[in-house]
Amino acid sequence: QVQLVESGGGLVQAGDSLRLSCAASGRTFSLYAMGWFRQTPGSQREFVSGLTWSDGKTTYADSVKGRFTVSKDNAKNTVFLQMNSLKPEDTAVYYCAAARTYSYEYWGQGTQVTVSS
Repeated sequence: QVQLVESGGGLVQAGDSLRLSCAASGRTFSLYAMGWFRQTPGSQREFVSGLTWSDGKTTYADSVKGRFTVSKDNAKNTVFLQMNSLKPEDTAVYYCAAARTYSYEYWGQGTQVTVSS
């Protein structure tokens, strides 16, 4: 099992920045990838960004490319999501996820990000 705990959400204004953190514990040696998803009420959870644990290769949704950056701290088993130039449409609950294979199977509790215009 892998446990994930997110932190760093909050209320900001458009154009501001936030950094989300996700600390993984448990069987972290078996991780293949970690990522970030987000969800708004009435919508499906959508992929935001991810990276493979071994080589740090990153992927991003088109909607956040150039504004968000995902990174990791191997020693602390922590993944970060630096969000710059935030827009009101970025408002959502952000979830951290972890995968041992090619599908995300572990999820954090979510952290609210609200961007006011």
